[in-house]
Amino acid sequence: MNINPAWLLILCCVPAGVWSVPIDRNGANQKAKEEAQEESMDTGLYYDRYLREVIGVLETDPHFREKLQAANTEDIKNGHLSKELDLVSHHVRTQLDELKRQEVSRLRMLLKAKLDSTNMQSLQMDHASLLKQFEHLDPHNQNTFEARDLELLISTATKDLENYDAERHEEFKRYEMLKEHERREYLKGLDQEKREREEKRMQELIEKHRQHPKINAPGSVAQLREVWEETDGLDPQEFNPKTFFKLHDTNEDGVLDEQELEALFTKELEKVYDPKNEEDDMMEMEEERLRMREHVMKNVDTNKDRLVTLKEFIKSTEKKEFTNPKDWETLDTKPMYTEEELQRFEAELRDKEEELKRRAETLRQEQELLKERGKALEAQKQEYKQAVLEMSQRQKELQAADRQPPAGPNGELQFQPETHKPEEAKPPAEHEAEAQNNLPAEPPQNLPLHT
Repeated sequence: MNINPAWLLILCCVPAGVWSVPIDRNGANQKAKEEAQEESMDTGLYYDRYLREVIGVLETDPHFREKLQAANTEDIKNGHLSKELDLVSHHVRTQLDELKRQEVSRLRMLLKAKLDSTNMQSLQMDHASLLKQFEHLDPHNQNTFEARDLELLISTATKDLENYDAERHEEFKRYEMLKEHERREYLKGLDQEKREREEKRMQELIEKHRQHPKINAPGSVAQLREVWEETDGLDPQEFNPKTFFKLHDTNEDGVLDEQELEALFTKELEKVYDPKNEEDDMMEMEEERLRMREHVMKNVDTNKDRLVTLKEFIKSTEKKEFTNPKDWETLDTKPMYTEEELQRFEAELRDKEEELKRRAETLRQEQELLKERGKALEAQKQEYKQAVLEMSQRQKELQAADRQPPAGPNGELQFQPETHKPEEAKPPAEHEAEAQNNLPAEPPQNLPLHT
């Protein structure tokens, strides 16, 4: 996606890693350059994808794109561009509405996961109120994308990006303090002889790291000439600022953004840091790169829009600092923190460690309780199983007893004579009628009588 220069105020890239694409004057690698740039452009914002998708949809509208081409950074920062949203096509508005609904759905999922992790899932929560903590969209309207949403998205992204560098510096300081804390804890666990030997080895690594070639001040003529010669393969005596600018405006948008500037410092950083060396820390290299970019922006970016125009770049080459800069002090020349800050950091670590131990103990107790309950349930299950078996056995015995004749003293079978049930007593009238019916038939006439 080709980003208009005005949008770069919002999408000032603050990459976790820095890309560097070789110059290809024949244009064969143009597509590769664009793909590499798009992949590396990450603002670090938790709504980065939503921001980019909104920009991509808006740039498909010819009217909005025309207004964007004419807009300056102040128009964007002040929200003037948001008013043009009412004039975009219906198809674009429909796409923006869908993007917003997807973003609201994503935020709801984040909220649910957060509530579940804090055991608050049983509480009735007002999602509309909870969405207010996200400043990049209007929480009162969760279904349609309006001018207010675009204004909030731009203002929030601008504010967050302005604070991003400071947060990265603070994160790096904590990283360095953690390294020192772990080093001290490691040495505490050694005996006197091993500790002295290990301390000596560590000091030798520090000194080895400091033995590097001189670093040219970022943005100085010496630093830029070095890139011109070694990266661009051009004659250093023919250095031309305007040509240099156009060579390193890799996306050809007329400005050098923060990524394009940081790519210029790779040669200087390679003098100090090598990933193959034990003494060189790549996290420190990225912090050094960030410091270099901030230094150049401070001296070159006169309107503070986080972009360097050709005019600003040319003007910076006319300053005294361009040809006669101060020596650049690398991170290894000054401490990143005081001993007091380290002690506070270690106290925080101890508190967190104790909290983790308490949680671990609570989880262990809950696990033991679950095991005991599991054993009780298993025992109850076995009792039920035994009872069912006994009942089944009794039923079989009863059924067998009903079908077989009794056995004698020696095991022989005894058969009992069949017994008849006594007839029920009948009334006298029934007996008399039955007797009459049972009388023999009258003898036939004319038969001789025997005496």
